[in-house]
Amino acid sequence: MDLEMETNNGRTKKIKVIIISGMSGAGKTHAADWFEDHGYYCIDNMPPSLIKSFLELSTFRRIKSMQAAFVVDIRSDQFFSGLNDTIDYLKMRDDIEFSILFVEASDATLIKRYNESRRHHPLTYGRTSEEIIERERRMLEELKARSNHVIDTTNLKVSNFNQVMEKIFGEGGQGSNPFAINVISFGFKYGLPLETDMIFDVRFIPNPYYVNSLKRLTGNNKKVQRYVLRQKVSQEFILQLRKMIDTLAPCYVKEGKNHLNIAFGCTGGQHRSVTLANEMGKIFREAGYRVTVEHREL
Repeated sequence: MDLEMETNNGRTKKIKVIIISGMSGAGKTHAADWFEDHGYYCIDNMPPSLIKSFLELSTFRRIKSMQAAFVVDIRSDQFFSGLNDTIDYLKMRDDIEFSILFVEASDATLIKRYNESRRHHPLTYGRTSEEIIERERRMLEELKARSNHVIDTTNLKVSNFNQVMEKIFGEGGQGSNPFAINVISFGFKYGLPLETDMIFDVRFIPNPYYVNSLKRLTGNNKKVQRYVLRQKVSQEFILQLRKMIDTLAPCYVKEGKNHLNIAFGCTGGQHRSVTLANEMGKIFREAGYRVTVEHREL
């Protein structure tokens, strides 16, 4: 079954498939989080023998991103069942861009991480930590040898790990910005939104609600947008906010943060906040950020 996707210009685009594996406690979860933040469809603890079937599912082939990352490790009872066959199959397909990421760390680091997290190693059956790690290394030796990329996380903080991932798998060469901005509009009368990094009160902007011809419209209407955006105070606010985000975004990325949640609030969440959310979403998108816009009260 052909897994290629046709793009808007008529060209076919290869499906990107990543297998994430490695030592328990080395950072597979962080790797999966990175891929998920960058638009990959991620599945944890995936039996290798099921990867082929999953990729051929019609539901997956309708996913726009057409990128998938599978965490495969010794937690799965079927880890070695069909692993080599699956890898051979994926490498054989001309319509699949496939690679294996293997993460590892020193024995001392792995033991320290398990002690700090108080998690049990998947191979713990009365063995010492050293014995467990040695056995796991032997089990994964062949897979590591077949891996395209090996990352040693012994001395890496999360932010440094993300930088390494960006260098290997990032789309910098294709002009894509890894930083995502989620924009939401809301009404203060209905309470503050949850999980926001920044909240801006835009009630200082003249309210279209008191203009009879605009009262029953929303910020999705061009008439309301023109009214709000032509205000001098709105223009100055947008200019300063864009400067601030352009300054802060690289700092957030450096510290390992891949997204920012920004909320704009007005009285009822119908006019000013909706207009500002739409406008800033458009500006951020044009600047190369990955953007989503949500209007809570509409």
